[in-house]
Amino acid sequence: MNAANSAAVVVGVDGSQPSLRAVRLAAAEAVRRHRPLRVVHGFIWPLLRVPVAPPSGAPPGVGLRERAQELVAAAVAEATTPGLTVSGEIIDGEAAAVLVGESPTAALIVLGDRGLGGFSGLVVGSVAVQVSAYADCPVLVARGEQRPDGPVVVGLDGSPASLLAADVAAEAAVARGVPLRAVHAYRHPGSSGPGDLQPLVYDEARLHDEQERLLGGWLHGLTDRHPGLRLTCRATRERASAVLAEASADAQLLVVGGQGRGEVTGLLLGSVSQSALHHARCPVEVVRGPR
Repeated sequence: MNAANSAAVVVGVDGSQPSLRAVRLAAAEAVRRHRPLRVVHGFIWPLLRVPVAPPSGAPPGVGLRERAQELVAAAVAEATTPGLTVSGEIIDGEAAAVLVGESPTAALIVLGDRGLGGFSGLVVGSVAVQVSAYADCPVLVARGEQRPDGPVVVGLDGSPASLLAADVAAEAAVARGVPLRAVHAYRHPGSSGPGDLQPLVYDEARLHDEQERLLGGWLHGLTDRHPGLRLTCRATRERASAVLAEASADAQLLVVGGQGRGEVTGLLLGSVSQSALHHARCPVEVVRGPR
């Protein structure tokens, strides 16, 4: 393996069923990308000053660190695939912090949508949201259904993050041999400049045509950069979160930028990408930072 492909796909595990689904998804991604897979478990107990060794006189294998070693070994066994290099490691620290710490040298971070520590009422866990917001590489959250024949979907709004997401999604679609479906949601005409107000009356058909042209411009050159890409695009007057949730219903992957146009300055994860993590019906890849 050359240096360009040495960065690993990293998957976070905690022994939960969502994390095991993430392991299987991560293994498939690593094979597809010709990269090694690294299984990581954030071992928080030393930070809480909890004894991690077995109590005196206890049978072997009952200590917290031994249990962590067992769950990492089980995840490595789950991921083992012919031709795939898999390694596992226990790293002292809180799960989100450990995974964010892995991100500068990772090709991709993969994790489940919920973990063992999640509250029962949460749709997506705090670790998934935190890692998606702070990681220096794309983050893939395993949620929804696995549909190997479904298209890859990408949401665009013209922001730099969404344009990067379009290239990531195109690469994923070509690798999977499926079409890429690019969607753009709009609500009202945009202002023409700072301080300008949106018009109260406008031509709906003309507005739609303008948004379609915008979408086409954002996608210009994408098929040239990704030979073999089958691309469809659609602009829809609707809330972006609703459009992406609907588009994910038959997709195998939804790709979104970490922050789009109109997001509040200072937020590390935009509202649309957060909504995708909570409501998508397929795995979600959040693109931010270097690839």
